[in-house]
Amino acid sequence: MERIRARFVGVELYFKNLERAKKFYVETMGLEVSDEQIGHHAKFDSGAGFVCLERKGAESYPSKDKAVLFFEVPDLRLAIAAIGQDRLVQSEGTWAVLHDPEGHNILLLQRST
Repeated sequence: MERIRARFVGVELYFKNLERAKKFYVETMGLEVSDEQIGHHAKFDSGAGFVCLERKGAESYPSKDKAVLFFEVPDLRLAIAAIGQDRLVQSEGTWAVLHDPEGHNILLLQRST
């Protein structure tokens, strides 16, 4: 299989109680909210990548264990061709989702130039 040259950019975790999770990451971990949609998600940039907290059930592509790993690829079309269209769970213009062997979401993003 051709290498797709994926680069890790962040992780998303799902929570039943989003406000409690956000409070932990702000007060305990000292992270600052960089993007937020009240009742849906809170995102924190942390230098090497982002951490996004999302309310469980808000996702359009559920993950088995409430986690999503985000990777950027230089050419999403080539990455999909290398991986195989049949392995995708969902895709839209600039992103595609597939599951790892345990059912976790892997989200591939078209790298912006």
